[in-house]
Amino acid sequence: MSQGPMPAELPDLLRQHLQSAVDEMEREIRDQVPEYAGDDGGEYAKRVERTVSDTVAFFVDSVDHPNADARKLTELYMWLGEQEARSGRGLEALQSAMRVSSQVACRRFIKDAYRLGWSREILGRLTDSLFLLLARVADAAAQGYAREQGQLATERERRRERLRDLLAAEPPPAHEAISELAVAARWDLPKSIGLVALPAGAPAGARILPPGVLADWDAPIPFLVVPDPEGPGQDRLWPALRRLGTAAIGPTVPLGQGAVSLRWARHALTLVERGLLPDGAPVRCVDHIAPLATLAADELIGATAGTVLGPLLDLPPARRLPLAETLLTYLQCGDNAVIAAERLHIHEQTVRYRLRRITELTGGRFTEPDGRLDVMLMLSWLVRTARAEETA
Repeated sequence: MSQGPMPAELPDLLRQHLQSAVDEMEREIRDQVPEYAGDDGGEYAKRVERTVSDTVAFFVDSVDHPNADARKLTELYMWLGEQEARSGRGLEALQSAMRVSSQVACRRFIKDAYRLGWSREILGRLTDSLFLLLARVADAAAQGYAREQGQLATERERRRERLRDLLAAEPPPAHEAISELAVAARWDLPKSIGLVALPAGAPAGARILPPGVLADWDAPIPFLVVPDPEGPGQDRLWPALRRLGTAAIGPTVPLGQGAVSLRWARHALTLVERGLLPDGAPVRCVDHIAPLATLAADELIGATAGTVLGPLLDLPPARRLPLAETLLTYLQCGDNAVIAAERLHIHEQTVRYRLRRITELTGGRFTEPDGRLDVMLMLSWLVRTARAEETA
């Protein structure tokens, strides 16, 4: 059964009380929605009030013009949704304001229905029209909110990318530049950072990291910027790094020295790729200073190893490695053959035999105090290189 038109006099009756209805809605909104309470002087609050007035006016006009164009009204609500997103609030306050307005309107409809003798059909059609309009503008507000959130997220991500690159830049950026960009990117400024170098092609599922970590997955050598890696609250970081598999964690450095941390992390990753450090799990530069130092002086060590280690280098690899490893461990243990044997898991007499053999080959030069650090550095290089050749 089709519905007939609304009574011709109904729009004029509603218009007579339009301003009174708007005033009551605004009062109720301020009383019941804390976000708008007392904010009667701000531009945003005034826009909300104007939107309430425009909504009521449009609703009244739509009673006798059911096909009225609502685009201006929906644009207003899209703007309100955008402002809620930009302010960092949710849509709850705006939705509450719309609910309060509808309650006021329904109360007034019921009161007028009794006072003016409206039929139940007219009252039902009025309230149905009201809720349809509110659903429409609520959808517009949600669209505006979602669109603005997407834009904000994109802007924030771009700023985080610029911040990430700035923190890894060389020469070091000014602290003020870092601070300003960190505020814009909503990134809490840490006291220190550590950079992590990764092999290319980290699995997507393992890329879920704590929100403070800045990542560049598309760099030729992907890297992460980790805030305060030695500080509290990093219980989520290390499991996430372990999921990535192979990774090299640079030294912890002050802000502005990220390039130093990244450079050493990449050196450590090079050692992993050469088989000189373990792969499949994160390694920390601070735990592998000797091999990193030898890598930094790789050319020098390679050029001088023959002069310093010559007699050992002349031996076949199968004989060279046990002797070099024994001498290195003996020197690391303070010339204590017993401790060296325990560390190498061999008999003490085996250690002493090998040391005698080294003395025969070198004339005892490796036991002299002078140059001992140089010898240990070169032996470390020799042992790691030989081990890598064995597993290659």
